[in-house]
Amino acid sequence: MSNPQSVERQFRARRFRHMRAMIDACLREKETVEILDLGGTEDYWRIAEDYLAQNAGRIHITMVNNEPGVPPSSAAFSAAAGDACDPELFAGRRFDIVHSNSVIEHVGDEARMAAFADNVRRLSDRFFVQTPNYWFPLEPHFRFVGFQWLPLGMRIALMQRFNLGFFPRARSYEEAHANVAEIRLLDRRMMRCLFPEAAIVDEKIFGLTKSLMAIRGKGRD
Repeated sequence: MSNPQSVERQFRARRFRHMRAMIDACLREKETVEILDLGGTEDYWRIAEDYLAQNAGRIHITMVNNEPGVPPSSAAFSAAAGDACDPELFAGRRFDIVHSNSVIEHVGDEARMAAFADNVRRLSDRFFVQTPNYWFPLEPHFRFVGFQWLPLGMRIALMQRFNLGFFPRARSYEEAHANVAEIRLLDRRMMRCLFPEAAIVDEKIFGLTKSLMAIRGKGRD
């Protein structure tokens, strides 16, 4: 992500156009904008560092993660510990926008995905939720073509034998199983069920849908 020419950074920068449209709409309505980033990091927001600098003091981003991270270096950010699926998360509070990039596929089973989606809708009327597409051939976490379509036992066996994507070779069956089970890719039908009031927007490469974005609010261009 530090390389501005990397393919992933370019994709993220393109996605940010939807967020920028939402933020701009909010800034026309009020002086400051509060964004909740579920599972986000300050490093991710480097894709928008110029935009944030231009609007210094007007945009604040609260990042929620269930594991401790690096403390924010900028006053534009604050960090909070929490479970993005917890129905009591920020109880009684609302944000101008909820943002989440490549997180919902990590939260657990379908019940936890539904709880995550419920929180997104409860915490704001505007939101942007992105996730890799189950039907895109290259699995983005393991960097292995068709990995998500293989039987569970075969995925575990591959993890025990090779370094795959972001994961080093697993040292045990249990570690391999945990790595595989931790990621559940979603398809368009699942995203539409989870976010029925949102527009489901395709992110394409070579004519194939690489990821899916659930967008509600003035965020489409």
